[in-house]
Amino acid sequence: QYPPPVVFMSNQRQQKPTLTGQRFKTRKRDEKERFDPSQFQESIVQGLNQTGTDLEAVAKFLDASGAKLDYRRYAETLFDILVAGGMLAPGGTLSDDMTCTEFCLFKAQEDMETMQAYAQVFNKLIRRYKYLEKGFEEEIKKLLLFLKGFTESERNKLAMLTGILLANGNISASILSSLFNENLVKEGVSPCFAVKLFKSWLSEKDINSVAASLRKVGMDNRLMELFPANKRSCEHFSKYFTDAGLKEISDFARNQQSIGARKELQKELEDLMSCGEPLKDIIAYVREEIKKNNISEQTMIGLIWSSVMSSVEWNKKEELVTEQAIKHLKQYSPLLKAFTSQGLSELTLLLKIQEYCYDNIHFMKAFQKIVVLLYKADVLSEEAILKWYNEAHQAKGKSVFLEQMKKFVEWLKNAEEESESEEEDAD
Repeated sequence: QYPPPVVFMSNQRQQKPTLTGQRFKTRKRDEKERFDPSQFQESIVQGLNQTGTDLEAVAKFLDASGAKLDYRRYAETLFDILVAGGMLAPGGTLSDDMTCTEFCLFKAQEDMETMQAYAQVFNKLIRRYKYLEKGFEEEIKKLLLFLKGFTESERNKLAMLTGILLANGNISASILSSLFNENLVKEGVSPCFAVKLFKSWLSEKDINSVAASLRKVGMDNRLMELFPANKRSCEHFSKYFTDAGLKEISDFARNQQSIGARKELQKELEDLMSCGEPLKDIIAYVREEIKKNNISEQTMIGLIWSSVMSSVEWNKKEELVTEQAIKHLKQYSPLLKAFTSQGLSELTLLLKIQEYCYDNIHFMKAFQKIVVLLYKADVLSEEAILKWYNEAHQAKGKSVFLEQMKKFVEWLKNAEEESESEEEDAD
């Protein structure tokens, strides 16, 4: 028999661990609100219905509403309503489940005056609420992608408005990238829209201003992309825009293409020289390019000069660079001679040399020696040098270069007079 087991009873009940600390209340502003544009749309639509077609009143209403409504959060909704009357679903159709307004850009009159007034509404709104700037540009990009979902009249109004906004500098020309969308291009929507947009832009600004805006964002070389690959030629582009009454745009595109071709040609020339290709091969290549791209001899001699001077690493010491230049140019004088068969080409070359020596300070003292070398190499004639000296020089470094050339010019004149008197004696 075993004694009964002893059970030790603990009087102390085990305490459960407790969490101590302060409970923080979530601050009101830190609570994430649900994204719900319906209430916002109601307020904007109601306001636009009250202001109606009075765009001055619309601008004032939008100005005042920015203090009460969350423009930053609902920027896209705001712009959708102002343009289309309500929120746009993907593809450009209006969302059915929300109240819309008739007082918007798409329902306005289709004329430049009305579109200019609308542009002012957007301009005032963005100047007042600067943070809307980026969102507005994104909105325009999106609307251009939705073009197929809009009616012809809606597209026309959007094209006019976009042209005015570009002219006023409210948006950047980078928005045009939306028009290179494959589907819009394939169906011919892009070039048609671009015509109306450029007409509107050019009614506000000249072609130089338009060109500068396009260059700033690298759009100047991309306009061909408005057409499908099989129609992406300068000829097709020119004809399309000229027929549409936009000769300035087709001339601009043609000019851009020839600038592009010239840049490529100059790079090719520099590569040929760096590789030490024989001069006769380089001359043959240049003659072929002149024929193929319809480039004048004057333009070509400028390109050749730039290529010759870019194909070598120049000494940084002024006293050594002249010697280096003479040696280098002596080597390439047959190439320069081949494309200075006209007096105008010789003069172009002289002006290029003047410009180069002025822009590259180490060459300031080398000018006269370069000209004398090219005279002796039969690249420059005395007529061209005298014409340059007497009347055709540029203002750049004029006093320095004319002074350098003084003695040589006097020698040329004397030589000319002597040969004339010799001819008279012979007679």
